[in-house]
Amino acid sequence: MASTVTTEPSKDTTASARPGYGQLLRTRGAWTFLLPGFAARQPFAMLTISIVLLVQHTTGSYGAAGAAAAVTGVSMALFAPYSGRLADRFGQRAVLVPGVLVHAVSGLTLTALALAHAPLWALFLAAVPTGASVPQVGPMVRARWGVKLQGSPLMTTAAAFESVTDELTFVVGPLLATALCTAVDPAAGLVTEAALTLIGGLLFAAQKSTQPKVAADGHARVQHTSALRVPGVRVLIVAFLGIGSVFGGMQVSLAAFTESIGEPGLNGVLYGTFAAGNMLSGIACGAIAWKAAPQHRLVVGYTALAVAAAGLWAAHSVLVLAGLGLLVGMCIAPALITGYTLVEGLVPAGARTEAFTWLTGAVALGQAAAVTVAGQLEDRFRDGAGFLVPLGGTVLALATVVALRSRLVARPQSRTVARGVGHRSPVTVD
Repeated sequence: MASTVTTEPSKDTTASARPGYGQLLRTRGAWTFLLPGFAARQPFAMLTISIVLLVQHTTGSYGAAGAAAAVTGVSMALFAPYSGRLADRFGQRAVLVPGVLVHAVSGLTLTALALAHAPLWALFLAAVPTGASVPQVGPMVRARWGVKLQGSPLMTTAAAFESVTDELTFVVGPLLATALCTAVDPAAGLVTEAALTLIGGLLFAAQKSTQPKVAADGHARVQHTSALRVPGVRVLIVAFLGIGSVFGGMQVSLAAFTESIGEPGLNGVLYGTFAAGNMLSGIACGAIAWKAAPQHRLVVGYTALAVAAAGLWAAHSVLVLAGLGLLVGMCIAPALITGYTLVEGLVPAGARTEAFTWLTGAVALGQAAAVTVAGQLEDRFRDGAGFLVPLGGTVLALATVVALRSRLVARPQSRTVARGVGHRSPVTVD
């Protein structure tokens, strides 16, 4: 039988005209998933740069290093949405526990093959499960916020907070990975990444009380619609591909630049400066009570990102590159935050983890393509040629967002509730 559903504002928070971080962090039960969630996603920021530094050390080629990292990124991009879909249907814990185990084993296998100077195709084979099993902790945390804050104005603040958390990991992660790879051992970055993923992932999976509920009625046959069928999600995927091109292009090009000036240890500092700009602007975005529609904010923010990325290839000094990197980072956060905020209005609650993983996967895919192209450009032309990749990626994505911005407007959605025996059709109710 069908029933009428009335949606009430979340009881965990009180709506306010100007929601802030303090109010967000007082949400009941939030800290039980925030702390382990932060620990579990910290290694994600270490993965690509650790692969690049290790493989470049063992092969002497940025092209080979970029290609190995790219296979990992492509694999993650292809498998992440399925991981999100499975988490929506069977629960986050059921997906996360086996995932972190596979990731730890495959990451250590990739490390051993690289140190043994195995052929590139062998590294590719190991990179596939390493990328496919990357735990999608960020989307899972965002899905938990969605459950806690349904109908609350704090959702935008939560999106900003998660972006800041992501960028904090991208400040700490590359610095830690670079320090380990250059000061301890070229393999230390990947080994540490595998260990942290395993420990952090299991701690996060243990927080069962805050994970989104899954349907317990085994007799009901409710059709699960893919988030990819939402037109706005496809537009956001293109936008996030462009953002991924910035991350990947910056990682390879900064590593090549610092090596060319004889200061490889500055790579983590420069990339950390870039990530710090992202984090600072993310904090500011979450503190602002926005009046402009999110689709308009996305266009404006993305335009600023493309303009800022245009100057990277012409920078030939550490200070100039640090300043431009900071500016580019400051332009990324508004686009990321707005994109994740748009998911709340575009995608039904039962498919949001999948939607978030599509966006995360798009960043990984854009990053994978970028490290490959930037690596080839640096090997062949050097002189900062890899910095052309962020420019090209953001310009192409901006053109798509501008042309299809009308698809980012949330439409009123009916809700479908199905209960009872499997042969009955779901009934649409208000």
